[in-house]
Amino acid sequence: MSKLPAKIVKVDYLARVEGEGGLFIRVKDNEVKDVKFRIFEPPRFFEAFMRGRDYSEAPDITARICGICPVAYQMSSSQAMEDAFGVQVDGQLRTLRRLLYCGEWIESHALHVYMLHAPDFLGYEDAIQIASKYPEIVKRGLEIKKIGNELMTIVGGREIHPINPRVGGFHRTPLERELKPMIEKLKWALNASLETVKWTSTFNFPDFEYDYEFVSLRHPEEYPITGGRLVSNKGLDISVQDYEKHFQEIHFEHANALHSEHIGVGPYHVGPLARYSLNFDKLSSKTQKAAREAGLGKQCFNPFKSIIVRSVELAYACEESIRIIEQYKRPEKSFIEIKPKQGTGYGCTEAPRGILYHRYRLANDGTILEAKIVPPTSQNQKTIETDLYHFVKKNISLPEDKLTWQCEQAVRNYDPCISCATHFLKLEIEHE
Repeated sequence: MSKLPAKIVKVDYLARVEGEGGLFIRVKDNEVKDVKFRIFEPPRFFEAFMRGRDYSEAPDITARICGICPVAYQMSSSQAMEDAFGVQVDGQLRTLRRLLYCGEWIESHALHVYMLHAPDFLGYEDAIQIASKYPEIVKRGLEIKKIGNELMTIVGGREIHPINPRVGGFHRTPLERELKPMIEKLKWALNASLETVKWTSTFNFPDFEYDYEFVSLRHPEEYPITGGRLVSNKGLDISVQDYEKHFQEIHFEHANALHSEHIGVGPYHVGPLARYSLNFDKLSSKTQKAAREAGLGKQCFNPFKSIIVRSVELAYACEESIRIIEQYKRPEKSFIEIKPKQGTGYGCTEAPRGILYHRYRLANDGTILEAKIVPPTSQNQKTIETDLYHFVKKNISLPEDKLTWQCEQAVRNYDPCISCATHFLKLEIEHE
């Protein structure tokens, strides 16, 4: 086989991701010589902001890290504080947290599927171009997203950066009559989501699979959202408290976000593909059936098919919301009283894009002494670069414009929340 000339795939600014990042791939003599998924958005130092603040402020401050998945930050930080104080939130309060989280999954997954990812498969630059030819499809996606936002407003107080969650529960719990009108809307959203599963399954997917280590939460009784143990398809099974014994973050010069790796193993994959592949048996029979009819097995190793898996989770979140609202009884108290004490607490929940880990060290009066936050994009960053390396290696003969398009698409399989991934940077200054 004759050698192809050297080529460089360079995308200065990735479109349709959350935040600012770029992509650089250098190929020489038919071999991939260098791959860099660059996150150059400046670090925002949220961990540093948390030091010296009261524990009760953590859910409101960390929610500002992301406008798409603020609930994930509120839930992980609240759980970490409760873990430090020895408090267990259960019953209807725990269920209400799950309902709020379902609202976030619905709005986030609808945004990702319809606005960020589908244009790649349909050959359009963005959803506005899709709307010019298929307005009903875009309208369906926006309506599903709107219903998720509405659910977040009722339970969380507002749709972006909710103000109602607090450590120990909620400032106020909704009345049954406030939630009931959502049932009919969610039934519509469920049917629309099942149509979304069918729709996305008709897309053309690159022939690409990789033997990932999938990592997600796993709960004995439910599809994981707000709790469980950390497991993987390579044998990992640990408590959330042991996360840092098994995973570490590394700084590379080309990105302002840390890269995570499974210590002694390497890159790992978090998010819908991992959740689905490790918890298929916990999905409802309706969503399992939809997945099978879409051609998915119990596991999925093709990252481009994550758009189908997200659509399955979208349907699951709608169905789960209906179930919770139909059984909802307003609890007598909206939160559990907290008595601060010295200690360290750990929290981990399933943000729409994967596990979100928090750890806090607290003083006797509840003042935060140290904070550590590991978002999904940091955890997936090495996996994204691994995908790009193997994808380009396999498709090196593609025309350059098509190769560039599909490399961007490979990044958007994860829709990395880039701004979320820039909270932490080890700064070293050398003085002569």
